[in-house]
Amino acid sequence: MTVPVLRDDIDEQNHVNSIVYLRWVQDVATAHWKSLASAEAQRAVGWIVLRHEIDYKIPAGLGDEIVLRTWVGAASRLKFERFTEVSRKIDKQLLAQARTLWVPIDAKTGKPTRVSADVRARFSV
Repeated sequence: MTVPVLRDDIDEQNHVNSIVYLRWVQDVATAHWKSLASAEAQRAVGWIVLRHEIDYKIPAGLGDEIVLRTWVGAASRLKFERFTEVSRKIDKQLLAQARTLWVPIDAKTGKPTRVSADVRARFSV
């Protein structure tokens, strides 16, 4: 997924604010889920974050185009480990790496739920 750095993304240090990276991590995770999960799975399962870890390498600036790459690592019935790389498009420089633990929830009740083996197989490595 490619996103532009916008004026509102820039902080007082004149680079992309850390909260924007977090938004990108969540946006690409959501896009990945919607692109691969069946309509039935999307109606039944929602996701909440248990933990985010982000390592910032170098800053992004206004006008940069950012490439977001994500994949699922270990996936159990109750936790999905997701990785994200944030890179600058023009030079492929790695800007940040993230690891997020996601918990599936029942879309109707909002309570943690188990994910089927089919969904785990479709997403995990």
